[in-house]
Amino acid sequence: MPETYNKMMNRILLILLLIAGIQASSFAQDAYMNAEAAEKEKTYNGGSAYVVKNYPQKFKAKKPRNIILMIGDGMGVAQVFSGITANHGKLFLDNMKYIGFSKTQSASDYITDSAAGGTAISCGIKTYNGAIGVNTDTVAVKTILEDAETKGLATGLVSTSAITHATPASFIAHQKNRGMYEDIAADFLKTDIDVFIGGGMDHFTKREDGRNLVEELKEKDYRVETDINTISQVKNGKLAGLTSSMHNGRMSERGDILPRATETAINILDHNKKGFFLMVEGSQIDWGGHANSTIYIVEDMLDFDRAIGKALDFAAKDGETLVIVTADHETGGLSILGGDMNTGMVKGEYTTKDHSAVMVPVFAYGPGAEEFMGIMENTDLHKKMEKLLLGK
Repeated sequence: MPETYNKMMNRILLILLLIAGIQASSFAQDAYMNAEAAEKEKTYNGGSAYVVKNYPQKFKAKKPRNIILMIGDGMGVAQVFSGITANHGKLFLDNMKYIGFSKTQSASDYITDSAAGGTAISCGIKTYNGAIGVNTDTVAVKTILEDAETKGLATGLVSTSAITHATPASFIAHQKNRGMYEDIAADFLKTDIDVFIGGGMDHFTKREDGRNLVEELKEKDYRVETDINTISQVKNGKLAGLTSSMHNGRMSERGDILPRATETAINILDHNKKGFFLMVEGSQIDWGGHANSTIYIVEDMLDFDRAIGKALDFAAKDGETLVIVTADHETGGLSILGGDMNTGMVKGEYTTKDHSAVMVPVFAYGPGAEEFMGIMENTDLHKKMEKLLLGK
């Protein structure tokens, strides 16, 4: 009896240690959710505007050969308008004439998290908060990236967060909990994704199981790079760009990684004549919302818009590329209570430090863009992309 009891207690202790390990890793990854912004950060004082191009609205085909899906994490209408105001009245987003709204509720909660929100878009199913590419019974569901890969298309992921974080993970991994970062990293090796660029190096190298996934990636013919200057020079082949040990820093630290990584990924993926699917995430719009920092939101909204500009540059020349811009949810309950289009000043106020339940915008440019008008479920985005890109 004592031996059986001891075995049972050891098993319970092991389970608790595993849970604690996951929670500790999650805390390190998700500390931004508890960030506190000073009251002065609620006002963005303005700055100089960047030049926004206008692109033609005529395309070569009725259906796209390529899809570039761009997710502004936490980006609601107020976040978009904060960017419009900060850039003195105009964004690259203005080129996207087909506009709708997405309802973001998950299977478990009225207010979704990024894992369930990302999975809804990537897999076309409603699932519980925290789920990565699995249904409510924790059964793996194929993602649009995996479907595109099966059809012979090139595939890619770009993010300003760790590439193992909830939104990018939901397009390539299948795990019951978003905090299982090392398991998510290992899932990358189960695919033939062509390009991924983001943070999260530690989940590939400093692992509990002792595996060095960077060496395994190299064995699969990936070029693994850590510096954006080197990454942006890569023109072909398979690329793993791991730009930070965990998350990339704020704009003042990371610079223009997102626009450059977006352009690099597009150039590499375009070598596939069958077409490609690329997901690009502007992760830290969400983090500014959690911190209730208007300055943080505006910085990352403008960074995301410049990445949108890179996608539109390519799509306008290519004529067979659909660019979709949306969000997984809104963060912060942002209201804009003051601003100045001439100076770019934006004054924000907040109703929460977490996500809200409001619909988020959907913008589209390119062949098939008209499909993304009206009010839709977040799962409808997946269905429309599958139909347009893969004929499903």
